[in-house]
Amino acid sequence: MYQPLRHLRAVALLVTIICLAAVWASAQVAITGSIRGRVSQPNGDSLEEAVLVRLENIRGVKATVFTDNQGQFTFFGLAPGIYYVVVDGDNRREGGSVTVEVFPSAPSIVNVLLREKTTELKKKATAVSAAELSQKVPAAAQKEFDRASAASKQGKTDEAITHYRKAIEIYPNFLMARNDLGAQLMTQGKLDEAAEELRYAIAIDPKAFNPRLNLGMVFVKQHNFIEGADQLRRALSLDATSASAHFYLGLALIGMEDAESAASAEKEFKTAYTLGGTKYALALFHLGELYVSRGEREAALKAFQQYLSESPDAPNAAQVRQIIAMLK
Repeated sequence: MYQPLRHLRAVALLVTIICLAAVWASAQVAITGSIRGRVSQPNGDSLEEAVLVRLENIRGVKATVFTDNQGQFTFFGLAPGIYYVVVDGDNRREGGSVTVEVFPSAPSIVNVLLREKTTELKKKATAVSAAELSQKVPAAAQKEFDRASAASKQGKTDEAITHYRKAIEIYPNFLMARNDLGAQLMTQGKLDEAAEELRYAIAIDPKAFNPRLNLGMVFVKQHNFIEGADQLRRALSLDATSASAHFYLGLALIGMEDAESAASAEKEFKTAYTLGGTKYALALFHLGELYVSRGEREAALKAFQQYLSESPDAPNAAQVRQIIAMLK
């Protein structure tokens, strides 16, 4: 038998649920923000082709989009916090990145300026193990290694890799060649290949510092933070004075996303800066990020200000100044 009262109550309940859902959805929209930006050529002109833009935070990639025909892009629905907008380089240009803070219900505007390609390579650690020094390397393998090293210094990465592979083909247990090949592959973003070479080097000599450090760096770049931290701690057990190992261990610990690891990361970044000085001023930047994530605004402000005093011309200097203004 039809019961009008029960029917009306059911309709009223349904309407209430719909209204509550609408209110909840509105609240969710209200607490999110967005990033609008533009990618420019080194001379400031708009790009002539679409490029991929990544949105990252300290825990990894959050989203990716392609630019339009004006070089513009937008990320929507972002929780408030600090993000990195990253554009990779190509054969003609070096990539660029900016740091931006997202606020609720208001777009953050950024501009990513690409740079002309340079041949400068990052210096790798120079600690050498006893096994590296004592290896009896065949003359032909040593010749290929020397050619690879010369090419590397000139920024000719592909040529260097070719010669390193030839040296290893002649002498498979060539520890320094395995390590340096792994380092070169890492600079090209060939992380799986790099890890394979570095594992081989560690198998040759488990007490070799450089392969441990480089393998830890590879794992951090792969967001394999647990194994990265393990390798970097092993590297530090071989050379506790390495600013690089302390710095990358700090990055690995942050990536683990727990309070205890974050506290340890703070110590590692401070040690990296103490040991490395201005060369490792980036550790101060990550300290600032860490303090922001914990709501410690004064500590964050101090870290960011010190970072700028050490690296006033850093690629992200303008963005750091914006963050400082927000924190004051």
